[in-house]
Amino acid sequence: MRALAQFVMRGPLQASGVAAVTTAVPLLFWIGAAVVGLVILRLGISQGLNIGLWALLPALGWSVFGGDPTALAVLLQVMLMASMLRTTLSWERALLGGSFLAIVMGLILPMVYPGLMDELVRTGVSFYEQYNAEVARALGSDLETVIRDTMNASMAGSYLAIGVGMTMLARSWQSGLYNPGGFRKEFHDLKLSPAVAVVLIATMVVGPFLGLNAMLLVWIAGTPMFLAGLALIHGIVGRKNLSGQWLAMFYVALVLLGPSLMILLVVLAFVDSWLDIRRRIKPAGPAE
Repeated sequence: MRALAQFVMRGPLQASGVAAVTTAVPLLFWIGAAVVGLVILRLGISQGLNIGLWALLPALGWSVFGGDPTALAVLLQVMLMASMLRTTLSWERALLGGSFLAIVMGLILPMVYPGLMDELVRTGVSFYEQYNAEVARALGSDLETVIRDTMNASMAGSYLAIGVGMTMLARSWQSGLYNPGGFRKEFHDLKLSPAVAVVLIATMVVGPFLGLNAMLLVWIAGTPMFLAGLALIHGIVGRKNLSGQWLAMFYVALVLLGPSLMILLVVLAFVDSWLDIRRRIKPAGPAE
């Protein structure tokens, strides 16, 4: 991947070509989004938008003619978050920008792609009626509504998650080429401010009472907090100079425990926003 980043940064022709081709090829759209993010982070928003236009063309093609908005949604997410990171140097603001865009996407997806949503809902209803009839009977007439909200939240949330991942990949490429160790330090230091943490929690709790999709809000508002929780774990491991095996065991536990550990990470991120846990931990060696 480092070789690809080096090739992309040789010039606009190489960057445009890679961005356009990888976005046009099925399942490689994420590379095109990361390439555009790298150009924005390194050369600025104007240059990045010029390269991004070449990726937008095939992304729009997939969206309009292929009926799949994934490439377009992820590309827009990365362009927004990379631009905010470039101008503010704040992962917190970049994540908030991505979350806001994800909520907007969640609201407009059913209107722009009604056929796609209807097909997903029919598939979900059929699945529950065939393989989980008890749940289908318990939900009754609400089954379709629950599945529609779930599909809507899953799509918008997935776009945000992939967008965050590709923005981080672009930042790691930039760091590897021009500032070794810079991304690692940024990620280890990632912490939400108390005000932002309160707003995110309030969004998850209060939003459903306002008639908004509860699953969408939990996914969108929970993503920055989950990422801050991951950063806290990485920061503690780095500050104590522990081996990578600790992180490996943590991610194995994350896979095995799933939602339970994810909720714990969100809680830890909220607590860390107030207490700054990393600052209270004595480093094993020289501070990073």
